[in-house]
Amino acid sequence: MSDGSGSEDAGSTISREQVAHLARLSRLALSDDELDLYAQQLDSILAHVAQVSEVAADDVPPTAHPAALANVLREDVVKPGLTTEEALSGAPAVEQDRFAVPQILGEEQ
Repeated sequence: MSDGSGSEDAGSTISREQVAHLARLSRLALSDDELDLYAQQLDSILAHVAQVSEVAADDVPPTAHPAALANVLREDVVKPGLTTEEALSGAPAVEQDRFAVPQILGEEQ
């Protein structure tokens, strides 16, 4: 994708102008040095993606994690909790079986 300016490396897949266009769409102000840097970085990323695409085969299942881990969490066990009275026993103020806190909004709900 060359613009004929000669500012790109041979085999470049993304140009400075494309990076500048993306920056404008994203409302980013980039210097000329940043445009060159990001064009190189995006080229590198695209090259790696292309390399992975070449290796990917139909017989290789897609994976989200390299280790085949099943649910490693503990089993949920129902245990008795606090009663309302126990939960509210240390509260400085209680109203209608609820914690009472100072009003922070201007209107009453």
